[in-house]
Amino acid sequence: MELFNSAFGRNITFVHPEYFTISGLTGIPNIKYYYIFLFFVYIVSVLGNTAVMTIIYLDHNLRTPKYVAVFNLAFVDLLGSSALVPKVIDIFLFNHPNIPYRDCLTFLFFCYICLSMQSFNLVALAYDRLVAIIFPLHYGVKVTHGFMLSLISAFWAFIIVANIITVGLITRLSFCESVVINSYFCDHGQIYRLACNDNYPNYVLSCLYPVLMFWVPLGFILLSYLYIGFTLSKVATVQEGLKAFKTCIGHLLLVAIYFIPLLMTFTLMEKIHPNARIINLSLTSVIPPMLNPIIYVLQTQEIKESLKRLLKIRRKFKITMAKSTVM
Repeated sequence: MELFNSAFGRNITFVHPEYFTISGLTGIPNIKYYYIFLFFVYIVSVLGNTAVMTIIYLDHNLRTPKYVAVFNLAFVDLLGSSALVPKVIDIFLFNHPNIPYRDCLTFLFFCYICLSMQSFNLVALAYDRLVAIIFPLHYGVKVTHGFMLSLISAFWAFIIVANIITVGLITRLSFCESVVINSYFCDHGQIYRLACNDNYPNYVLSCLYPVLMFWVPLGFILLSYLYIGFTLSKVATVQEGLKAFKTCIGHLLLVAIYFIPLLMTFTLMEKIHPNARIINLSLTSVIPPMLNPIIYVLQTQEIKESLKRLLKIRRKFKITMAKSTVM
């Protein structure tokens, strides 16, 4: 981060604290039960996303471009939950609210990367549905493994660079007074407001970040579904249109679960009570990763059939092993 701290070639000393203190939820009795709830949600998320990744890895029928994006979504959900929840449990259940300065920035970096990557994964899946429904004959040419891998790699690169800039700008801030972060993790918006020097670049970034990471992806997703609906209304019967849209239900549920609470939090950041903001954002961070694999297993016929095949193979293997043991 020396590039940021050189301040365009001038040597400036910044005052960095030894640690930050995470305040969490305040004034709520028996709040530890909420963090225990988050831990159980985390366990379900780990099991569900690991199961989805395992099914996709084991079943060669799911080695399609769409499931490259689904696998990446499960991976991001698993990584994001594992980066956030164990640390939150350590902070609030084991009473370790003080986080060293560098550890806090690392915490912020991984949490923001995973939170942002979820929205771009949904963009990749929306594009897949758009081409599959509007250009079914060209789907195999337009959506290939190479294209999907390149698209997801580009999203990863963009998000990583954006968050390196975010963390780099924080290192140019000095903290002279309070080091208490009014959140449940190392939240960028709460950190830069504690600075005692010029934090205007951080303020600009805090305005741009939700637009680039959340509003633009959501705009693309909504436009893609409007285009799908408009096209189907012109060329398909009602039954055909409903059948096509049925393949999108799982994706639309993921979009609603992820974007609605997240955008409410970022849009009303200054207008809602800190406790409400913390609960809303914490649930947004852990509930979608838990529900995503459940929705895909229940709503996606390919995964249900794959699961049946894998269970059938497992039963056959057990019977074969039992017979060989008897003999």
